Amino acid sequence: MIAKQFLITGIIMAVFAMILSILFRIQLAWPDKDFPILEVFLGKWAEGGRIKPDFFLSLVTIHGTMMVFFVLTAGLSGTFSNLLIPYQLGARDMASPFMNMLSYWFFFTACVIMIGSFFVESGPASAGWTIYPPLSAVPSAISGSGLGMTLWLISMTLFIASQVMGGVNYISTVLNMRTKGMDMWKMPLTIWSFFLTAIVGLLSFPVLVSAVVLLVFDRSFGTSFYLSDLVVQGQILPNEGGSPILFQHLFWFLGHPEVYIVVMPALGITSEVISTNSRKPIFGYHAMVYSLVGITVLSFIVWGHHMFVTGMNPFLGGVFMITTLIIAVPSAVKSFNYLATLWRGNIRFTPAMMFAIGMVSFFISGGVTGLFLGNAALDINLHDTYFVVAHFHLVMGSASIFGMLCGVYHWYPKMFGRMMDAKLGYLHFWLTFLGAYLVFFPMHFMGIDGVPRRYYSFTNFPFMEKWVSVNILVTWAAIIAALGQVAFLWNFFTSIFFGKKATQNPWNSNTLEWTTPVEHIHGNWPGEIPTVHRWPYDYSKPGAEADFIPQDVPFSQTMSSNQAHDFEGNEEAIRIQEQWNKDNNRTVEG
Repeated sequence: MIAKQFLITGIIMAVFAMILSILFRIQLAWPDKDFPILEVFLGKWAEGGRIKPDFFLSLVTIHGTMMVFFVLTAGLSGTFSNLLIPYQLGARDMASPFMNMLSYWFFFTACVIMIGSFFVESGPASAGWTIYPPLSAVPSAISGSGLGMTLWLISMTLFIASQVMGGVNYISTVLNMRTKGMDMWKMPLTIWSFFLTAIVGLLSFPVLVSAVVLLVFDRSFGTSFYLSDLVVQGQILPNEGGSPILFQHLFWFLGHPEVYIVVMPALGITSEVISTNSRKPIFGYHAMVYSLVGITVLSFIVWGHHMFVTGMNPFLGGVFMITTLIIAVPSAVKSFNYLATLWRGNIRFTPAMMFAIGMVSFFISGGVTGLFLGNAALDINLHDTYFVVAHFHLVMGSASIFGMLCGVYHWYPKMFGRMMDAKLGYLHFWLTFLGAYLVFFPMHFMGIDGVPRRYYSFTNFPFMEKWVSVNILVTWAAIIAALGQVAFLWNFFTSIFFGKKATQNPWNSNTLEWTTPVEHIHGNWPGEIPTVHRWPYDYSKPGAEADFIPQDVPFSQTMSSNQAHDFEGNEEAIRIQEQWNKDNNRTVEG
């Protein structure tokens, strides 16, 4: 139930964020045209049918905040961690059901406050989703620095409280509530990714709270943690001695691990779906786990690559550059392992599989551009341009959204007991996949040409005017991609009531959640919890009668497909298997 609450709330926030993006894309594509309908919906923020510059910045700010935190963090991790951790580990419930429920309601309250900021007179926060001082620290700076900024800070504090409660719960459940036989090396890669994501969140999110507390002191109590030597509307502020760079260090100490808080669950979901629908064991299971661990550790020592242009000591910049380039290695391991799993697989192109392959595509194409931005000498030229927007939206935004949608299509039968319509799923995939590439790929070339991000209009700068036609293309692509989400929303909500009823294991999958009954019951399993005997990726095993063997099937029932390494030093089991092999004239190497 809590997984459904996170998912549906995340979908609603995604719709809000998508509408905001369409509004500011219209401004960028047709900056000199009036659209009277905008005034009908936005009132004073679009007088005469044209969005005001300060409201444009608010749209960008809230779009980024909603997508990064409310959709891709809570909507993705909150949904699938709550759904799959008890199911796939063989637990009756989470370690603390009450804290679990509380984490959702804190998240829901944060969403309400963030949306409510649109209805205050001075408008929502408009300091960018990174809320850099002084715009966020001086309430009188611009209209969006007032009450809207305060509501942003309250909303994000509640959100972080939600994530910390969830993270403690996920870690406790994984460590303490695994069923008999489920050791760490028999856990699906989904659980590894949720577990490590929770650790990253638990260590990094509180740092943003500390940054927010200091920001509140600067805003309301006259301190100068981030402020120094400022003139606002002709008035010299009394603040001195502070540094906005301090805020950047605190923000990006969360901000870069946040990229992996968003991407790692999508990678785990993709691993499960690709293996299941390739009918092959995941390639390099141990390498995949170690790469997730590597990403977890390295994610904490790369934040400085967001700050190459702040006047950072070149030696320190070199250190951050090296760690940034090193973190590409575990990411590349995962990409190669996905491709090796797909290679010569008996692939079933379900909608979930399409989105999983799309996720790998975005992860690779977006990750390659990260090598440019991770190089300090190149980043200084590209940093505040559309190149960063393109990279960020491909590798984090699009890849993670595709991982989330892949999970929705795959586990929808487990959540709702019904199947989604496959044809609408294919329509949704192609409109979204092509739309996302048409939106973000051209931005790389804009960035290389020096077009800056976050600008309200390009028509005032002669060298940028040639990109107006590209902005029109990008905006139409965004509108078409948005219409593709209508197909998904229709499919999602109608299938809850009218979809074809699901069987217990519609994908012939091995993990434990497919051993539970279709009807939801308290405690997940009606009787004894299954015992785990094998890893979760026994697909197309030589000698097996079927092309999948669930984790709860003992080796004594699959004598014809057992291998020596399956028993991991169990002398009794090896002796029984060897006797069976001898009786059936079968040899097993190793």
